[in-house]
Amino acid sequence: MILTDKEILAHMERGSIKIEPFDASALGSNSYDVHLGRMLAEYVDGTLDARKHNRIRMYSIPDDGFILEPHRFYLGVTEEYTETHEHVPFLEGKSSVGRLGIDIHATAGKGDVGFCNYWTLEISVKQPVRVYAGMPIGQLIYFAVQGDVLNPYNRKASAKYTERTNAPVESMMWKNFPQEEQR
Repeated sequence: MILTDKEILAHMERGSIKIEPFDASALGSNSYDVHLGRMLAEYVDGTLDARKHNRIRMYSIPDDGFILEPHRFYLGVTEEYTETHEHVPFLEGKSSVGRLGIDIHATAGKGDVGFCNYWTLEISVKQPVRVYAGMPIGQLIYFAVQGDVLNPYNRKASAKYTERTNAPVESMMWKNFPQEEQR
């Protein structure tokens, strides 16, 4: 079951959903629009290694925008910090963004109950597109869960993306490998 605007507001009032900053005009009938933050990042190395901590280079989107190029992979971040304590949040691109040929996530569109952070975006484009900090980029949809959650994300010892940051976060896949296998 997807939460309606009224239910999203009710859960925000109760504290089970948090969106900061919150803008009532970004609340849709069953979703909340999130916006592109100012920071973008790209991996430094041309070949990534899943066992290695791959470094990223960060830069700020200028006021006159930034042109995203095809065949490059960008990490972005939402302006909004969110917390979801009783629902499963899904991040999807807005249709207007998709019609510009922008994909905002490669595979990581689902959050977990207990996810508390800004959303890192995995951005790629089909053709050059100029983007701007603050532009609507995606929408959060909240799904109800059935039953009690035994292990919310923010309390899992193995959770890799719990440090609050308003900058894009690189892959932490390397943490899944035993220490001696990491390069």
